[in-house]
Amino acid sequence: MIKVLLADDHALLRGSLKQLLEDTGYIQVVAQAGEYSEIMKAMSANPGLDLAILDISMPGKNGVDVVKILKDKYPALKILMLSMHPEDQYAVRSLKAGASGYLTKNTAPEKLVDAIQVIAAGRKYITPELAESLASHLTEDTEKPLHSTLSDREFQTIRLIAAGKKLSEIAEELSLSPKTVSVYRARILEKMRMKTNGELTRYALEHGLI
Repeated sequence: MIKVLLADDHALLRGSLKQLLEDTGYIQVVAQAGEYSEIMKAMSANPGLDLAILDISMPGKNGVDVVKILKDKYPALKILMLSMHPEDQYAVRSLKAGASGYLTKNTAPEKLVDAIQVIAAGRKYITPELAESLASHLTEDTEKPLHSTLSDREFQTIRLIAAGKKLSEIAEELSLSPKTVSVYRARILEKMRMKTNGELTRYALEHGLI
């Protein structure tokens, strides 16, 4: 039996996924969570968990950060990211953080079950689209998009800037001080060779970051 933690802030989605997984007869959803604090409580209360299915965007902390924390505290835990964001935005970052696979929420149900089996067996689950993205990261040099040079936190910040969030709102969402967000913004502008939020927003829209 594969014991799973299901973490997503939408209760209806968790309910449908739980039914889908437990209908297999060999996957058991032993814990659910809707935010970061609940994930950590569930992990403490269920030491025998084999795999965590995590959404990228949940209240409390960004999914990539959660992966790093979980892998640091529970090295044996396998993690599958399930997200509404396209693979070219977060998949590579998720795998680098320690996840074993990445699927978008519009994936066919049978692929989700396949991914869980593969990951529970100790292997990575890589879709053809993700394999192509990984290959691009290995072979690209000067042709790399500018945003590929950003750290995970800087990447989160540019997406929020482009979404029209104020500095104070970004600070609250990322659980940072406004001063720290200002530092990230300055680094982003330097790395992207830009001067204004308008330029960042235009770039983000042109490259599908939001």
